[in-house]
Amino acid sequence: MESDFLIIGSGIAGLSLALKASRLGTVNVITKKEEVDTATNLAQGGIAAVLNSEDSFADHIHDTLKAGDGLCDEKVVRMVVENGPERVKELIALGVKFVKEKDGNLSLGREGGHSKRRVAHAYDLTGREIERALIESVEQNKKISLYENHMCVDLITEQQETTQREISQKRCVGAYVIDELGTVKVFLAKIVVLCTGGAGKVYLYTSNPDIATGDGVAVAHRVGAAVSNMEFVQFHPTCLYHHQAKNFLISEAVRGEGAILVDENNNRFMARYEPVDMELATRDKVARAIDTEMKRTGADCVYLDISHKEKAFLKERFPTIYEKCLSLGIDIAKMPIPVVPAAHYLCGGVKTDIHGRTTIDGLFALGETSCTGLHGGNRLASNSLLEAVVYAENVFRYCESNWPSIMQLENNNCYHYDNADKEKIDEEILINHNWDVIRRVMWNYVGIVRKESRLMIAQQRIVEVRKEIEEIVEKFQITPNMLELRNISLVASLIIEASLARKQSKGLHYILDYPAVDVGESD
Repeated sequence: MESDFLIIGSGIAGLSLALKASRLGTVNVITKKEEVDTATNLAQGGIAAVLNSEDSFADHIHDTLKAGDGLCDEKVVRMVVENGPERVKELIALGVKFVKEKDGNLSLGREGGHSKRRVAHAYDLTGREIERALIESVEQNKKISLYENHMCVDLITEQQETTQREISQKRCVGAYVIDELGTVKVFLAKIVVLCTGGAGKVYLYTSNPDIATGDGVAVAHRVGAAVSNMEFVQFHPTCLYHHQAKNFLISEAVRGEGAILVDENNNRFMARYEPVDMELATRDKVARAIDTEMKRTGADCVYLDISHKEKAFLKERFPTIYEKCLSLGIDIAKMPIPVVPAAHYLCGGVKTDIHGRTTIDGLFALGETSCTGLHGGNRLASNSLLEAVVYAENVFRYCESNWPSIMQLENNNCYHYDNADKEKIDEEILINHNWDVIRRVMWNYVGIVRKESRLMIAQQRIVEVRKEIEEIVEKFQITPNMLELRNISLVASLIIEASLARKQSKGLHYILDYPAVDVGESD
């Protein structure tokens, strides 16, 4: 199957680019599951941008740089922030219904790390609302073909001769893709874009959907693309702690509206850790405080209390959270919500330039899959949806400017993936056991607070597991479950390697061996 663009992933980044790219040529979008099963769809908070006169670009830039703990690329931060308002207007034009005040202006929320209210939202269903509008537009576009239940196995690259130097250089020309029946197909394109989301499923507890297995980072790394900042895994401070709730997030906007963190004895504890910003400190600091408090007391969770607010306000502002908690016997208007930190966002990823280009020709990366330099050591809340739409525009503008030369690219090679001749795996326990081992090792040894000795133990165990996984992949017909296992094992390895390489506590990487050493950024 051939197209001008092959977009792997169907979140806000992938669908935004698909709509823009369709102005230039044909677009194939492949997505692992159903079209709405994405991290975008689960995003509760909103999209951060300077949207009223009380805010400023300078303030948004300052907040982003502060959250990133000195590791953001300031030029990238400035570019993203200054392009934010226009991209939000574009979403509104597409039909996204952000909540408005009675005067017609956007209702803006505030989240941790933000000095102003600047988060446009659709109550606590923002991601779902954005995804709805994008999917409706995509389905009406005849130049876009959406392939659900299709997963990227590996990227296809070919060697090309450069004109300036007589050396060979890789160019990405497509991908091997497995469908729900187990058939591996070849998708070829002039431009390939990775928008597969994050890697939360590398950890035992996560707010991410089940599809967040780091596929984009893994397939890019396997063909030699550079990755960066993989040690910076953001743990959301407040994931609902309940045996019937798998990965339900309690939005940071709840703290933005005045919720406080308390222990089981109803004692507010953030003053011991962040006496100035308290519950509105950046995510890394709040998550670390909760982790420390739980370890100090031996408690299984802490509590988020917003019961001092009126029930009517809570039902209107947080309808999804209110109903979900109530269904589990938790009336948030009367009692605190049990919460724990959970793996939430990968700040690192496939390294890109300002145009979204990776170090492999023809291969781009967007959204959580990418590492653009915006987030540095810690992502500022609600900057991720902003980054996705801004970089979708950047990729489109780059392709538009270079379209005559892109259209001249040819690929006359034949590609085939040998899968049918191998025997089928008949014992899923081979996959499930290793899946569980990886996630528990990462949670116990490579979590919110790290130590070099624990990282080295984790590295050794993941090496052993990866060897067994590669033997399984080599022997049996590949399946989506097998591919996801292979990918999380590689991503786990990359996170550990980056964590060992950074001899300092910085941003989300808090390591007891080096509490205040500054030796620069690791790749």
